[in-house]
Amino acid sequence: MDTTIFINIVYVAAAALFIYGLKLLGHPSTARKGNLLSASAMLIAIIVTLLDQNIISYGWILVSVLAGSAVGVYVSKKVEMTGMPELVSLFNGVGGLASASVAIAAMLNAQLSTGFAVISVVALIIGAVTFSGSLIAWGKLSERISGKPIVFKQQAFANYSLIAATVLASALYVMYPSSTMLMIVVVLLALSIGVMAVLPIGGADMPVVISLLNSYSGLAACAAGFALENNLLIVAGALVGASGIILTNIMCKAMNRSLVNVLTSGFQEVLSNDIVVEGEIKPISAEDAFYVLEAAQSILVIPGYGMAVAQAQHAMKELQELFEKNDTETVYGIHPVAGRMPGHMNVLLAEADVSYDLLLEMDEVNARMEQFDVAIVIGANDVVNPAARELKGSPIYGMPVINADLAKNVFVIKRSMSSGFAGVDNPLFFKDNTRMVFGDAKEVLNNIVRQFSD
Repeated sequence: MDTTIFINIVYVAAAALFIYGLKLLGHPSTARKGNLLSASAMLIAIIVTLLDQNIISYGWILVSVLAGSAVGVYVSKKVEMTGMPELVSLFNGVGGLASASVAIAAMLNAQLSTGFAVISVVALIIGAVTFSGSLIAWGKLSERISGKPIVFKQQAFANYSLIAATVLASALYVMYPSSTMLMIVVVLLALSIGVMAVLPIGGADMPVVISLLNSYSGLAACAAGFALENNLLIVAGALVGASGIILTNIMCKAMNRSLVNVLTSGFQEVLSNDIVVEGEIKPISAEDAFYVLEAAQSILVIPGYGMAVAQAQHAMKELQELFEKNDTETVYGIHPVAGRMPGHMNVLLAEADVSYDLLLEMDEVNARMEQFDVAIVIGANDVVNPAARELKGSPIYGMPVINADLAKNVFVIKRSMSSGFAGVDNPLFFKDNTRMVFGDAKEVLNNIVRQFSD
């Protein structure tokens, strides 16, 4: 059999495995299998690609494979759940950088036709935007850069000017594909667009940004596939790009934002938050909270990023089991953008072996919120903030939230009265039915567990 035919047959099989693996990722019970299947398909595709006669040095490829594998193993073992959003951002950035590098290599080592030059420059721009945008997202998520929107006067004009300059430089490059200087200009402009597009986006939108950058990395890979004339890379990139856009759309609905609004965040005036919420705080100890929880018939747990920081998911699972032994219904309310990446809370609770059947979506719990005896908010802020319903001047006004304030009693477990990642004050803390349980979430939950045991 001809080598080219064999390679393409394996590519088709690998593409089918990608699609099936993606389908399995749609449910937590099959997600691990889907991830393993897709990873295996990629490994097969890489091995078969190495049969291509145009491979220059298998030695360097082997070194790269070993280095990448070592980094992957180290990161998977070392990074904690709280660092997962930053890691995803970096991975998106690396994907964009890889696509941009492929495009640059193709542009430097080929006699480019007009069509090939157009495809290559598109791959270069998308990859560079993804890389720099992901680095800024990583900085915001890791709090090396302020999570608040970073804005300045004439920002929209500066961004539009960057885009216009990038389009002009790209057109000139297509006309003169041998110009290395024009290629460098395109790279620098694209990197600048990525930075400027993410800087004005606030912390509450980070889950949307991550899924959008994930889509960009797929589109960059798809464009690189066209530049390399590699069918599998085109298919894999298209799958990642399309699934990323779908996920972004889901995130946008959760934020009551349109996709266009997110895409143009850097080109619009960002609302300032000059609303200060004040009231009387009613603190309660974990010991006193225990008596209310012991008498409750139904409890809703609303997790947030603070639970990930405290690594309190296992303590919560233990407390859940004690609630169930006490004949208390216990479910979890999961907001689509809780945490700092899509599905953050689902993954966190799955790590503690919490049954997926107990994880209810926002609309499900909101429909019966008034029936819950107690809503326990663990490290969540923005996703339970009633300002989204009550304060028209709030930056998150109109965002669908879990209406925890409508439960009969609300216990908010927090270290302090600080605002959430979006930097917006929360009127929930001052509601008549809300009690603040200050302290580390893991310690507070373990304290309540001990009360059940005594």
